[in-house]
Amino acid sequence: QVQLVESGGGLVQPGGSLTLSCAASESISGINIMGWYRQAPGNQRELVATITSAGTTNYADSVKGRFTISRDNAKNTVYLLMSSLKPEDTAVYYCNLQWWYRNYWGQGTQVTVSS
Repeated sequence: QVQLVESGGGLVQPGGSLTLSCAASESISGINIMGWYRQAPGNQRELVATITSAGTTNYADSVKGRFTISRDNAKNTVYLLMSSLKPEDTAVYYCNLQWWYRNYWGQGTQVTVSS
């Protein structure tokens, strides 16, 4: 069972930046998709960004131009660089791995954007 461990959440002021990291507990080989989702209180979990094993990226319209997803396959790690943060970006951010027809989730990390 693959485990995903997130880090990097916290409190940041509007307009600030934050980087999230998510490391898989074992080597991820072959075709797979890693990504980030978020869930704000009272809302459904929504896609933020994904990146395939080949490096193809996909972003939600709400974060395009502000967030950048990347991965280091040697470290089995995916990153989310968040810039120009807004209060509406406040949510619990979850790491996700789609691999061999299974869906894996991290425990979530809180991101709060507030002055």
